[in-house]
Parts: sequence; C-alpha cells; structure tokens
Amino acid sequence: MAKSILLFISSCWLGMVLGISFVEAPLKFQAPGITTALGLGIGKIVFGALNKFEWVYALLMLASTAVLRKYLTKLLIGTIIFVFCILVIQTFFIIPILVERADLIIGGTDVPKSWHHIGFIILECIKLISLFFIFWKAYKHIVPAK
Repeated sequence: MAKSILLFISSCWLGMVLGISFVEAPLKFQAPGITTALGLGIGKIVFGALNKFEWVYALLMLASTAVLRKYLTKLLIGTIIFVFCILVIQTFFIIPILVERADLIIGGTDVPKSWHHIGFIILECIKLISLFFIFWKAYKHIVPAK
C-alpha cells in the first residue's frame, strides 16, 4: 500500500508538470487575442497554483520515502531528494525573479533578456525526467515482472 502512494504521487506530479509546463504554457500564447501581458498574467496564476501542488507532492513524497526507506534503493532516494532540491531552487530563487520580470512586462516596462526563463525550463526538463524515473522505479516495485 505504501509503495502505491509513491507511485500515485509521482504519476500525479509528473502529469501536472507535463500538462502545464510543456503543454499549457506554450500553447496559451498561440490563442487568438492573447497579448504577452495577458499570457504572463495567466502564467503567474497557473504556475503559482502548480507550485503549491508541487510542494504538496514533494512533502508527501518525502514522507513516503521516510516510511519506505528500507525498501527503496539509494538511487531512488537520491532522485527523490534531487527533485526536492530542484523545487527549492525554482521556488525560492528562479520563480520570484520570473514573477518580478512578468510584473514589469505587464506594467509596460521593457526588460533585458536573462537566463532565468531558460534555466527554469531546463530544470523542468530535468524534473520531468527524474519524476518519470521515480514513477518507473515505483511501478517496478509494485507490479511484479511476469
């Protein structure tokens, strides 16, 4: 049962990151009538909500890892901690800068290019791959090979 929780958490988190970061975010700017300012305003709301969900998933995943630690490989535990570290970096270092930049753009200020958006995307890709690895390992522990 406890291993199923890790499978459930990783699949939900994986699906949300995939759906929002890699589907919704780029497609939103292709909708008719969406200005950059409007898209950024929507993005702030959507990514703010995603970040809150991610913290719930991260804390549940860490709690389930603590309970299951003797049944999990060091690589899996390390990957879970790694994903948690990515979330910390995004939440406390990159997202605040992106929000500040979005607010300036929404307010009509031209802002110079920065690495923060690309850095966030790179971390999202790494997080997505890591979450898939966690999901796969949890799946292999729950569903026996035939």
